[in-house]
Amino acid sequence: MANFKTMTCTGVSLLLFFCLIPSCLAYNVVSFGARGDGRTDSTSAFLRAWSAACHSTSQANVYIPRGTYLVRTLNLNGPCRRRIEFRIDGTLIAPTNYHAIGHSEFWIMFYKVSGLSVYGGTMNAKGHGYWSCRKGGKSCPQGARSIQFMWCNNVLLRGLTSLHSQRVHVGIGYSSNVRVENVKIIAPSGSPNTDGIHVQNSRGVTIYGSIIQTGDDCISVGPGSMNLWIEKIGCGPGHGISIGSLGSSYNEAGVANITVTNSVFTKTQNGVRVKSWARPSGGYAKNLMFSNLIMKNVGYPIIIDQNYCPNNNCPHQNSGVKVSQVTYKNVKGTSSTQAAMKFDCSYTNPCTGIRLQDIKLTHNDRLRRPAISYCRNASGRRGGTVTPRSCF
Repeated sequence: MANFKTMTCTGVSLLLFFCLIPSCLAYNVVSFGARGDGRTDSTSAFLRAWSAACHSTSQANVYIPRGTYLVRTLNLNGPCRRRIEFRIDGTLIAPTNYHAIGHSEFWIMFYKVSGLSVYGGTMNAKGHGYWSCRKGGKSCPQGARSIQFMWCNNVLLRGLTSLHSQRVHVGIGYSSNVRVENVKIIAPSGSPNTDGIHVQNSRGVTIYGSIIQTGDDCISVGPGSMNLWIEKIGCGPGHGISIGSLGSSYNEAGVANITVTNSVFTKTQNGVRVKSWARPSGGYAKNLMFSNLIMKNVGYPIIIDQNYCPNNNCPHQNSGVKVSQVTYKNVKGTSSTQAAMKFDCSYTNPCTGIRLQDIKLTHNDRLRRPAISYCRNASGRRGGTVTPRSCF
C-alpha cells in the first residue's frame, strides 16, 4: 500500500476522507512513527509530520487516524507554504504528570499559520492533578492552554472535543478571520480558570453552534477584540459569556462590535457580563449586542461590573474603562439571585447608551420575591416590555 504522506488526494477515493482541501498531500502521523496505543510518546512524530506538511509545495493535510496518541507540548509553527489541514480522527492525551505541559503556556500551539483548518477529534489534557495543585495552595506551574492560535489568519476549527484543560481550552490571540464551530468543551464546574474559549487582540472571530461546560467563563473576550459574532452557544455550568476582564493596565486596547445571540445559559454564575477592574485605564467597550438569549436559573443574567475584584484585595479606585452603546434585546428566563439586571458602573466613567428591549427575567425563588434591577452610574433607555422594571 502506498505511503499516505506521498499520495495525492485528487482522484484517489481512498484519501478523499482524509483531505477536504482540493488537490492536497496527506501526511499520516503514523508514517512518521506515531503510535496510537496511549502509551508511546508521539510528540516527535507529530512534529515531523507537521514540518513535512508545512514545507509542502502543495496544499497539505496532517492526518491523525483513530487511536490514542500521547503527546507533550507541540509547537506547530508557520508560516507554511500552502494551505494546511490538521485532521484528528483519534484522541490526543497529555501525560498524566501535569508538569509535562504545565510549564508551557499551551499544550498545542499553532503559530503564524494562515489558511489553516483543524477538524474533529478529541483532546484530553488530564487537568485534574493540576487543579488539585491549584486548590491546595501549592507551588504549581503556570498551567497550559489546550489549543492556542497565535498570529494566525483565515482559520477554521470544527468538531473538536476538548476535555479537562489545565486552563483555557481554546485560545485565540493576535489573529483574524477565525471561525470556531461545533466544538464541545468539558471540564468540571469547580475547575479553576478553565475558560472555554478566550479571544484577545483578534478581529473577525465567529463562534457558532458549540456546547461549553466548564469552571470559568464559557467564552471570555479580552482587550483588542473587534468584530466578534457568537451564536447558538449552550453555556453551563460556568461563569457565562464575559467581555473582560478589562482595565488591567492603562494602555489597553478597546473592545468593540461584539454580538452574542440565540444562545442558552443553564445554571451559570452569570449570563452576559461586562467586567472591568476598578483602576485607571484608557480602555473601552462599545457597540455590544446581546439578543435572543434564554437564561435558566442563572446567577446574574445581565450584569455590568466595573468593580471586578475576585480576591477582594483591590485598591479603592474607579474604573477608567468606558462602557457605552450596549443593547439587550429579547432576553428571557429565570435568575437565581434577586438582582436579575445589575449595572454597577464607574463613578468617573459612567455607563451610557444602555438599551433594554423586551426583557422578561423572573426570580427563581421559593419565597416568591420579585426580581429587581440595580443601577449605579448607568444611564440608558427601554423599549417594549421590560421585567424587572428598569432602574433608569
